[in-house]
Amino acid sequence: MSKSYTELDKQYIWHPYSPLEYGDNIVVKSAQGVYLHTCDGRKILDAISSWWVNLHGHAHPHISKAVAHQAATMEHVIFAGFTHPPAIQLAHSLCNILPGDMKKIFFSDNGSTSVEVALKMAIQYHAIKKQHRHKIIALHGAYHGDTFGAMAVSERGIFNQHFHQYLFEVEYIPFPDAQKEDEILNILFTKLKNNSYAAFIYEPLLQGVSGMRTYSASWLDKAIHLCKEHDILCIADEVLTGFGRTGRLFASEYMNNKPDIICLSKGLTGGYMPMGATACNARVSDVFTFNGSKSIFYHGHSYTANPLSCAAANASLELLLEDSCQEKIQRITKWQREFFNEIRSHPKVNSAHTLGTILSLELKSEHATEYHNVLKTQIYNFFIERNILLRPLGNIMYILPPYAIEEKELKNIFHNIHAFLSKI
Repeated sequence: MSKSYTELDKQYIWHPYSPLEYGDNIVVKSAQGVYLHTCDGRKILDAISSWWVNLHGHAHPHISKAVAHQAATMEHVIFAGFTHPPAIQLAHSLCNILPGDMKKIFFSDNGSTSVEVALKMAIQYHAIKKQHRHKIIALHGAYHGDTFGAMAVSERGIFNQHFHQYLFEVEYIPFPDAQKEDEILNILFTKLKNNSYAAFIYEPLLQGVSGMRTYSASWLDKAIHLCKEHDILCIADEVLTGFGRTGRLFASEYMNNKPDIICLSKGLTGGYMPMGATACNARVSDVFTFNGSKSIFYHGHSYTANPLSCAAANASLELLLEDSCQEKIQRITKWQREFFNEIRSHPKVNSAHTLGTILSLELKSEHATEYHNVLKTQIYNFFIERNILLRPLGNIMYILPPYAIEEKELKNIFHNIHAFLSKI
């Protein structure tokens, strides 16, 4: 090729969440552990798990071996009328570890599609029962993905502003701030008197794109209980919070009342392959099972339950459930909590949140707290110049590392956060 990778990238590729007239994208030639190795010889610490997907570190030999073996055995097969051992094993494993006594797994391609499946499942559930329930309840600040159904149940804002008129009706309740929990629960209770709701969808305990902000398990527990009393299905979007990120295998484990449907992706395959999964309990699956042809769920993807993705997910789950991985999660949780206690009172920090392996800092700013806050570029550039990948949400920076990270590497990030705060 006469042109460089950078030139060809600019010429042909449209990158996500980026203007077309963007600067030079960093070309990564390989990755190992928590580091990205670039074509120009840099070694960049991946402090955000490459958009939250990587669990165990890049190019983990156990997952790589499983994918290579599967590729040499069978790359893909239609999943209507056929099945295969990697999918069977994965569905069995997920149902055994997911909270809420899940009975069925529906495979799709990513987090957004796992939400689409959940919403369609909930609406059809009520249709089969001849109940006219079509509205969805969601939380202000929610983000559930970029496909149309997922956009509809997300906060109306910058990510979907051009499509508002095409999105279906959703009722929002305020984010359950600690000072207003009873008030917001009463708002939910008042809405539930109207029997037009099919489902309540939520990111359990942590809203990701909204700024990694947290809310209490006790509030969510009560909200789920109220919804179940009114025959409203509860959908937990665990795309971000699943697979140990919050300190437990799934954030739904923090509540006594469990969801009816759980959406999974990101860490599902350990960051190796695209995949989504939607799990449901018997309350949901029984309605589809015992109502004949009208209960067929007409949804599918060409790559449903792709064997390569299933193999990666099975290998990742094996690693996740090892005692050594659980110990790593607890160590990262401890280190993040210690830094949280140290940094939350910093004069440049407006608020701080930590939950399990995740830590976020909202920096004080003269500008509104939003995705395009001027601090966003300053934060990104400062850290990437120091070979640390942080991708802030406006003036909110967060650390969400792979479980392979060591204390010295986290402390390097912490040290540079102090350096940045002293600079602004």
